[in-house]
Amino acid sequence: MAAGEYLNRCQRISRQERANRVSRPCSNGQNALIPEHEINKVGGENDRAHLFVKALGSRSCLDGVVQLMGCHPQYLESFLKTQHYLLHMDGPLPFHYRHYIAIMAAARHQCLYLVEVHINQFLQMGGNPQWLQGLDCIPQRLRNLNEINKILAHRPWLITKQHIEDLLKIGEHCWSLAELVHGVVLLAHYHSLASFVFGCGISAEGGHEGGHILRPSSINNQCSGDATNGNGNIPDPSLVHRRRRSVDYSSDSECLVDRMQKFQAGKENEEEMPREETWIGSETEKDTSPPTVTRAPEDKPAPIPDLSCYVEDPEFGYPEFSRRSGEQLPVFRAQDYSWEDHGFSLVNRLYSDIGHLLDEKFRTVYSLKNGTMAKQRGCDFSVLKRGIWNYIHCMFGIRYDDYDYGDVNHFLERNLKVYLKTVTCYPEKTKSQMFERYWRQFKYAEKVRVNLLILEARMQAELLYALHAITHYMIS
Repeated sequence: MAAGEYLNRCQRISRQERANRVSRPCSNGQNALIPEHEINKVGGENDRAHLFVKALGSRSCLDGVVQLMGCHPQYLESFLKTQHYLLHMDGPLPFHYRHYIAIMAAARHQCLYLVEVHINQFLQMGGNPQWLQGLDCIPQRLRNLNEINKILAHRPWLITKQHIEDLLKIGEHCWSLAELVHGVVLLAHYHSLASFVFGCGISAEGGHEGGHILRPSSINNQCSGDATNGNGNIPDPSLVHRRRRSVDYSSDSECLVDRMQKFQAGKENEEEMPREETWIGSETEKDTSPPTVTRAPEDKPAPIPDLSCYVEDPEFGYPEFSRRSGEQLPVFRAQDYSWEDHGFSLVNRLYSDIGHLLDEKFRTVYSLKNGTMAKQRGCDFSVLKRGIWNYIHCMFGIRYDDYDYGDVNHFLERNLKVYLKTVTCYPEKTKSQMFERYWRQFKYAEKVRVNLLILEARMQAELLYALHAITHYMIS
């Protein structure tokens, strides 16, 4: 379908939404980290754009995600257009397949929130309820995709052209190239969206706290120690939270801005020196392991519903590399295969127009305006965004020859690195303390932006490996 026709269809949805005055509550999905008064600050200054996003958002059934992404409306619009195209517009895969693939992808990270959403949509699309009993009950053709799902979610550097060939040449259960590309984009989309869900503390709708490892009470933990002890006589969380953050902001913000200014001044004055070939992402287990959480007796975690029926080989995950043993990821040189020069054209050729939508999303998240910190002293925080993006790619072995990875240690402190690695590589292990501890001077909208960078950097990394393997298959 042409891009113009797609946009016309979206506009018709928007007009229909406006005509019907549909009011859809955006309360589905509890948030364990960000107070409601902060989430509801999202405005609708541009009524036309607001209605457009509202129309697509009402079809996404991801109200908790939409609320938080609404902190950055330009990105939200791009995200919803892409997701709507993947799930609801004409494409190679049947509609019920798309939602089941989303279930398979989200289950790899035990993301109950996304699994529940797509179980409902799978049934609405006429999917066979028997399939929801697990992978043993689905067609072999769909089950064959699970190997790539597993590898993409945890170790995308292991994907080879043989994996592609196995799917395309298995007789009656074979996939077409277009179907495979559609499936791969869906897998990468929902792996990275699971990172966003866990990173921002979104739990399953209907109060299923077990859908997320973070508890709603963790909001109050930032405000008063009494909250963890089950004391109901605590001050208004929003007032206490604002007072505490205002104190933290003045001190921590000064420290970070000073560090950034010194770093930029040093880069301007330093002599040309060979770049240090460091391997970041190699912190010791002590540095990167989630902090130990001491729970009060009343603060028992709710049991997480069993999603194992959608997961094969559950022990397969992101490996921990030891610096002492000299273990390292294989290096994938971005100059040899990049999104701009290779991936974009291939995915757009095999799955019409999705390349344009993905490219817009990547560009939008990278161009989001600087927040309050940058405005304070006029610092250029583009180096920070690039550092976060390249640090995430490096955890998957992707390297940029024109980037000095030694620079990362100047502005990515340990707490932020722990958070980035956990949310990127094993998001289901994210703890509320990780969100609270890194760069407390960030406003909530700015922390959401960090999670958007994680989402898009991870998605692009998975796509690069998968598309690289498809390219090798096509030219072999």
